[in-house]
Amino acid sequence: MEQCRAGSRLRIVLGHLGRPSAAALVPHPTSGVVSSTSLHPQQFQYTLDNDVLSLEQRKFYEENGFLVIKNLVSEADIERFRMEFERICRKEVEPVGLRIMRDVATVKSEHGVGEKTISKIQDFQEDEELFRYCTLPEILKYVECFTGPNIMAMHTMLINKPPDTGKRTSRHPLHQDLHYFSFRPSNLIVCAWTAMQHIDRNNGCLVVLPGSHKGSLKAHDYPKWEGGVNKMYHGIQDYDENNDRVHLVMEKGDTVFFHPLLVHGSGQNRTPGFRKSISCHFASSNCHYIDVKGTSQENIEKEVVEIVKRFLGVKGDLNLKDIWMFRSRLVKGERINL
Repeated sequence: MEQCRAGSRLRIVLGHLGRPSAAALVPHPTSGVVSSTSLHPQQFQYTLDNDVLSLEQRKFYEENGFLVIKNLVSEADIERFRMEFERICRKEVEPVGLRIMRDVATVKSEHGVGEKTISKIQDFQEDEELFRYCTLPEILKYVECFTGPNIMAMHTMLINKPPDTGKRTSRHPLHQDLHYFSFRPSNLIVCAWTAMQHIDRNNGCLVVLPGSHKGSLKAHDYPKWEGGVNKMYHGIQDYDENNDRVHLVMEKGDTVFFHPLLVHGSGQNRTPGFRKSISCHFASSNCHYIDVKGTSQENIEKEVVEIVKRFLGVKGDLNLKDIWMFRSRLVKGERINL
């Protein structure tokens, strides 16, 4: 029933298209090196003029492509998000369009359905409780520093990284999020990623390559890992393994904002517990869609379209633009292009 409603909503989106239906800066790395090179205001290209970021914070993001804000989201909100996730795991609520993902190593687990088999939920834009994360004033005041006042929530996730089974499938390969996006410009897109508990190298914290956001979008594909790779976990094919990496140790409520070209990933979870985080990719509604055919993104478009058509039971032609229009929601300001 819910998938039918989601499919109907996507058909409405296609109809509108006129197409056939179908707090403080804390870089605090535990390893690696970050840059604090001085910049003059006229050189800013990854942040917009604002009265939220200090000059030091702005320079840090410009040079490194990420910024950690300590204790940004309250414990009360995080607890509410955790409880809603558990309700979804128990199938007490089934939001329209929500996708539930399982780790490739445990997909046939004897646990059946539940928190122990779900590694991620994404596209929770129709879940009122989880989507509150995307509208929190403390989140949006920082997002606006990168996107401007017209803000779209484009992609939502709650990650429940499972304990690794020994096959190292709980890892996420180094990648750039722009690989998955068919909208531009990249400088008006930002991810907010909030730790729902203490996160460090033991349970698979984020690892970033500072300054990599200044480069171009790289070719991505599935890494050749012996233990298996999770669906749509594409990785960069030709990165320099000697690049300095920074591991982001974060406490509950800490939030990292990062550029979509920043190369990042996460390690395996070596603990017996599940590691939780919640995130949303935001974009300015002034962004525009592009056709990815004939580009390095053509492989992910084909894969995503096939999955969405199967999941929602939609027939006919689809592309990434259709899917992102279906997923996106205005959270502040005016809807212009997206």
